[in-house]
Amino acid sequence: MSLFVIADLHLSFGCDKPMDVFPGWKDYTRKLEENWRSTVTDSDTVVIAGDISWAMKLEETEQDFAFIHSLPGTKILLKGNHDYWWSTKTKIDRFLQEKGFSSMKILHNNAYIIEGVAVCGTRGWLYNSETEEDVKIVNRETGRLLASLRDAAEQDGSARPIVFLHYPPVYGSMACAGILEALEEHRIAQCYFGHIHGNQASKKAVRGHYNGIKMHLISCDYVDFTPVLVK
Repeated sequence: MSLFVIADLHLSFGCDKPMDVFPGWKDYTRKLEENWRSTVTDSDTVVIAGDISWAMKLEETEQDFAFIHSLPGTKILLKGNHDYWWSTKTKIDRFLQEKGFSSMKILHNNAYIIEGVAVCGTRGWLYNSETEEDVKIVNRETGRLLASLRDAAEQDGSARPIVFLHYPPVYGSMACAGILEALEEHRIAQCYFGHIHGNQASKKAVRGHYNGIKMHLISCDYVDFTPVLVK
């Protein structure tokens, strides 16, 4: 049983928001499905780190979620900046249950223990947050990450926490201080994030070791629409 991750599926089966208009995204859902099925088995777990569906309301995600559910493995979903459909965890859990999407779970103020690994995370926020409102959001997102890490410790203190975010905690010379401090204080060794697209932008995304944390960019287009092995 392996753990994988990918971010930024940007599915739009239920709305008119094609990604094919962007360079490198032509026929991407076919490519994503083929790569997923050749990589992931039913016994594996895949974290989907945000920007999952272009739907505006939870009810409008059904076709996108049906596509995800049809793919092998258990899927753990966390919020991205374009997931406008995101509601409370209780409402999303109820929706998944009602629609029979039993292979999908929500990561929000909680954690999942998988094969000795604690899957923790939150959306995160901008790495250049300066306004009062942005600072409030960073504080809230940091609190959610800390809640996730606490839940992991309460479930299994021996499990190794790995953090999954949507926003990168560091980008170029900028850092989301609250999130980065939480990672450092909890001695997180591995952090996976999405959000960044395109060749030029990806060059600024910090990858490799940073302050003792190994950073991984796993946006769909950056990883060639293929889930990345974590463990």
